[in-house]
Amino acid sequence: MKKLSWLLSICFLLQFSIQAQTYFPVKNNWLVKEPEELGINETKLAEAITFAKAHESSQNANLKIAHYESAFGREPFGYPVGPMKSRGSAAGLIIYKGYVVGQWGDPSRVDLTFSVAKSFLSTTAGLAVAVGLIKDEMDLVYPYMAPIYPFDPVRSVMNKADHLYEDDVFELFDTEHNRKIRWDDLLRQTSDWEGSLWGKPDWADRPSGETSEWRSRARNTPGSVYEYNDTRVNVLALALLNVWRKPLPVVLKEKIMDPIGASDTWRWTGYENSFVILDGQIIQSISGGSHWGGGMMLSAWDQARFGYLTLRNGNWNGTQLIDSTWIEKSRTPTSANPGYGMMNYFLNNELKEAPDAPKSAFMHIGAGTNMIYVDQENDLVIVARWIPNGDKAELVRLVLDSLSK
Repeated sequence: MKKLSWLLSICFLLQFSIQAQTYFPVKNNWLVKEPEELGINETKLAEAITFAKAHESSQNANLKIAHYESAFGREPFGYPVGPMKSRGSAAGLIIYKGYVVGQWGDPSRVDLTFSVAKSFLSTTAGLAVAVGLIKDEMDLVYPYMAPIYPFDPVRSVMNKADHLYEDDVFELFDTEHNRKIRWDDLLRQTSDWEGSLWGKPDWADRPSGETSEWRSRARNTPGSVYEYNDTRVNVLALALLNVWRKPLPVVLKEKIMDPIGASDTWRWTGYENSFVILDGQIIQSISGGSHWGGGMMLSAWDQARFGYLTLRNGNWNGTQLIDSTWIEKSRTPTSANPGYGMMNYFLNNELKEAPDAPKSAFMHIGAGTNMIYVDQENDLVIVARWIPNGDKAELVRLVLDSLSK
């Protein structure tokens, strides 16, 4: 017993020593170090930053116009229903061994981050598992669900006799197919949930195949087929609101953003029609992306803090904010798509995202492109905003090349 106690004491001291040596930035202040202080080739790093600034997205900076000029705007029911704002120019940060070694553009500017919001959403699911609101992510979702009571001011002035046979509430998982869906299926975008939410049918998001089959095709067994679909992401958001019984931005602020020292400038919104009445309160269900507007608006600094949290396996300065097993599960390949973990962890295990990066690296990615590159082998986080998707791998290569001895 004495020997075991001695070994445990040594392990604790080693862990404490490692944590004590790891730098964590305080709110509104992230220490900057010159590249040469950390053994970085300054010339090569400057080349990487020049590349990032020169390769800015060519899409219109007015994101409403950009939306309608893209395939999204031509989808059925493709009009935005959430707030959008014009974006800034290319911007980003390079965090090495915890310190800022490079930056460009205006990292303080608050912009939409599109599907990077999905990583924040899946984090709130992990928090729900950690506190026991969800027993296991492999559980079926429907036993956790209550009827959803939408907030619709028009109902108070309508002729109720004309709506006598309409339900005042709706069920998210009331079909035979939807009752088979697990939390894990929603998190990995393999649920094939059927239905319509906030005026957006599941079949209208990135439709493919014959138009005559969009609404009538056979459903895939949950977990068997991967499909990137924001209607289903919004189903997850509403389901999580149902178990938390309070707004998800409040959960995220209390459990994650405040502890990591995020700024006071980030906002996470839903749609103009995504309000429900829950426990006597009018609450907005958020969007897991900005496919139809809404979603997460935040700065590159706040993106970097979240990326740094995942780099440290959910630990921030000795406090485990996200269970390390949840980070591990988020990085576990989805059987239907080995390059994807839980949303929105894009994996590099097949070297498709960044061929010159380690297989263990991963990215939080959203349209724009918004990228948070996380590389534990090199103790590196890269935030790049408004860079074409095809150029992000080259930026990663250039930064990694600057670290070479």
